[in-house]
Amino acid sequence: MAHSGFFLAVEMAGTGAHPASWRRADSRAEDLFTGQYWVDLVVAAERAGLDAVFLPDSFGVQPGGPGVTRGRLDAVAIAARVAAVTQRIGLVPQAPVTHTEPFHLAKAIQSLDFATLGRAGWEVTVSEGDEQARAFGRKPAQDAASLWHEADEAIEVVTRLWDSWEDDAEIRDAPTGRFIDRDKLHYIDFTGDNFAVKGPSITPRSPQGQPIVAVRADGAADTAIALHRADLIRIGAPDLDAARARRGELRSALAAAGRDPDSVHILLDLDVHLADSADTAAAELRTLDGWADPVTGPTALRHLGTIETLRELLAAVDGAAAADGVVLRPLALPAAVRALSALDRKPPSTTTFRDRLGLARPASRYATSTEGTLS
Repeated sequence: MAHSGFFLAVEMAGTGAHPASWRRADSRAEDLFTGQYWVDLVVAAERAGLDAVFLPDSFGVQPGGPGVTRGRLDAVAIAARVAAVTQRIGLVPQAPVTHTEPFHLAKAIQSLDFATLGRAGWEVTVSEGDEQARAFGRKPAQDAASLWHEADEAIEVVTRLWDSWEDDAEIRDAPTGRFIDRDKLHYIDFTGDNFAVKGPSITPRSPQGQPIVAVRADGAADTAIALHRADLIRIGAPDLDAARARRGELRSALAAAGRDPDSVHILLDLDVHLADSADTAAAELRTLDGWADPVTGPTALRHLGTIETLRELLAAVDGAAAADGVVLRPLALPAAVRALSALDRKPPSTTTFRDRLGLARPASRYATSTEGTLS
């Protein structure tokens, strides 16, 4: 299925991706742990014509000591808070699987899909390291291969649970007193190395049927899962040539895995700081770097400039086929969102996130089978 235009999203991490962004006068750091902070930012992103908001999350406190932004609200809860005040923007919270039951995750994302009338996504993440393992105390820290094998099973459980109610299972037949058709609810009967889940979900099948799944492709383990499971694959690259090459590799690997490459969007991360001029943007970044060392990956593409130079770069990404879309990672979030209001993108006319991505609504895998039917 063909892609539906160039995709543009923003990742909203605290007061910004730069750990010292909270020290800026316009950071609104005093509002960071309020609902209104997130409402204002996501509504502004929607008005700017962006397609989706990614909401990072983790069970670990941000590293760096008292000089950096520390603490966070739950990403799914933030998405639920802004669901009612937005109409078309996709909401994609991160939700780690390592210390979370897939049944709970399935229900939370399904509920978000209902709350948004079909605009929910889920970015799958894992919990690395001893700190997060000790926070739960259930098991020791795992290596990348183990973490992502568990994540693969968790995604399988979640997506089966999303399918466990057929679309028309809820019948509300007052004369017979039957609220649901039990023949259209199904046990998923999943048994793997990490989970044994009977099901079905307790939540009816949501507006998109299957909410959108996003996975980062940074290493071998997560890339393998992204190729098998993701509707959106996030990548990093140092330049457009490297991004184009990476996109080509992933599309070839998708085809080799039996998936239609055009059914998966590959999104390029772009760290960004916007100001009235490139010189001002660079000077403001020097100030931030003077307050705290930046946290950047080895393959982070960065743009310092104006809204006009950003518009040119986005056109270059699209023209070079370097990605199917971009996820902006503002170094200073409220300032960037204000600047993005000048993007003047035409809002999509579609209603669900799947529609925006040009993806068909999948049928329940159990709809043509009596296997696992409740009795």
